[in-house]
Amino acid sequence: MSDAQTTPGGPERDGPEQGGPEPEEIRFFGTTWVHHDGGYGLRRAGVAAGSLVLAVVGALVLRFAFQGLEVADVGAFVGLLVVAAFAICSALAFRRTWDGFVRRPDPAARSAADKSGQSLMLIGFIGSLLAYFCRSIVEAPGEKLRRTEYETARERFERRRGARTGNPAARKTRPKGKKRR
Repeated sequence: MSDAQTTPGGPERDGPEQGGPEPEEIRFFGTTWVHHDGGYGLRRAGVAAGSLVLAVVGALVLRFAFQGLEVADVGAFVGLLVVAAFAICSALAFRRTWDGFVRRPDPAARSAADKSGQSLMLIGFIGSLLAYFCRSIVEAPGEKLRRTEYETARERFERRRGARTGNPAARKTRPKGKKRR
C-alpha cells in the first residue's frame, strides 16, 4: 500500500505523524471549515459580499450591453431573445453550481457535461455568482459535502485502525503444516 492514498475525504496518511485522512481544501477557505477557525466567519462574509458585488457588477455590464443593442436598433425580438438567453443560462448556471455544492458529479458524465456546460456557465455567470452568495450565507460553499466525506473517511480509518492488533511486521511466521491454536 502506498504512503498516501486519495479518498473522497482527502488523502490518507498512515504515518506516525498523521492521524488518518486529511480534510479536503475549499477555495478561499482552505481547511478552516473543519473547526471553523482561522478567520472562517470573516472569510464567509468576504466571499458572500464579494460574490454579490461581482454579480451586481456583472448585471451592470450586461445592462450596458443591452443598451448597446437598443442603440443599434436591432428590434424588440432580438432584445427579448438576449434577455431570455441570459435569464435561462443564469438559472441553469445557478442550478449547476448549487448541485456542485451538494454532490459530486458522476465522473463519466462530467467530461461530456464540462465541455457542453462551459459556455452555459460563462453566459450565466450571474447565476453562478448568486449561487455562491446564497451558499456562503449558510456555510462555506461545498462544506456540507466535504464534511460528510471527511467524517466518513475518519470513521472508516478508525474502524480499520481499531481492527489492527499489534504490529503485523513483528508477527512470527508459522512453519507450514502447523495450525493455529
